[in-house]
Amino acid sequence: MTVPAPPAPSETSLEALVSKTLGEGAPENLIELLPVLTQDLAEIDQRIQAMLRTTYPQLSDAAAYACSHGGKRVRPLLMAAMARALGQSTTRPIHSLAAAFQLIHTATLVHDDVIDHAELRRGRPSMPRAFGLPSSIVTGDYLFVRAFELAADYSRSIILRCGESCADLVEGEVLQESGRFDLTMGPEHYFRVIERKTAAIIAAALASVAEISGASTAAVAAAESYGRALGIAFQIRDDLLDLYGDSDLLGKPLYTDLREGNPTLISLEAYGELRGPEKVEFERLFGLRRKQPGDLLRLRALTDRTGAARRVADEATGWAERAVRSLEPFPASPFRTLLEWLARGAAARSF
Repeated sequence: MTVPAPPAPSETSLEALVSKTLGEGAPENLIELLPVLTQDLAEIDQRIQAMLRTTYPQLSDAAAYACSHGGKRVRPLLMAAMARALGQSTTRPIHSLAAAFQLIHTATLVHDDVIDHAELRRGRPSMPRAFGLPSSIVTGDYLFVRAFELAADYSRSIILRCGESCADLVEGEVLQESGRFDLTMGPEHYFRVIERKTAAIIAAALASVAEISGASTAAVAAAESYGRALGIAFQIRDDLLDLYGDSDLLGKPLYTDLREGNPTLISLEAYGELRGPEKVEFERLFGLRRKQPGDLLRLRALTDRTGAARRVADEATGWAERAVRSLEPFPASPFRTLLEWLARGAAARSF
């Protein structure tokens, strides 16, 4: 198998990534933060790159390729913004931790692509497709190990919080697997899954930033609540985009959750609203282990007949507003405004 060379770091500039994350229509006072945020992410990226070097070129190439799929660096961006919203003039004290959480995130994406047999990740061949299953699994493990090596720079409470969030992530994966192809699990099961798989690790990262910044116990709790609510809003929107997004913008095929039998909020809401033969048909098609394109399109058509998409979008917005309210104890500043903007953007993004 030919191993593709990782893209050059300059392929997408960090400034462009930050700008894209802020999104169109960002207020002028947030655009003015772009140079500071870009510099913060550049320094965090340097910590990541330093951890990827090994004596084995194949592992180094695989790790670099995985990290080049790292997307918009939302987690390090949130961590940098949180530190500055808490009054820190530099983000240097959190660079290793932000690098650690980004590596954890990347490792989970690698393992997710192994589990889901994914062909693409952000419009390019996934790790399993590019490097094969054994190398992908080992690379994901390697990134986890390097992440905890970085976390070792911090206090025991932060290391434990980091470990607990990773345990939550694994529990979420097990919970998701236990509910595959089963629409009777209900929304409660779905929220237990996404709280563990997505929200817990963001909450842990931001609470840790607050602790490192010397914030009060109340501020640490507020940062954690913000991260948890934002993570839930983000995942609800992500699941909605799997059905109604643009595959070119998302960089992956649509209908993955339907194909894999993952009961997301949109499918659960649609199932709950349908009646009679349509409900029976929806459940039958959703339960198929091998779905044909026509089955997926029919599930989409049945969903379109309900008001599920609007309700799910409203649910994501509600969680984003909960995240915004969590920031009320923080002093007013452009960086607090940025955190509010990012929370609302998580629930409204189109990619």
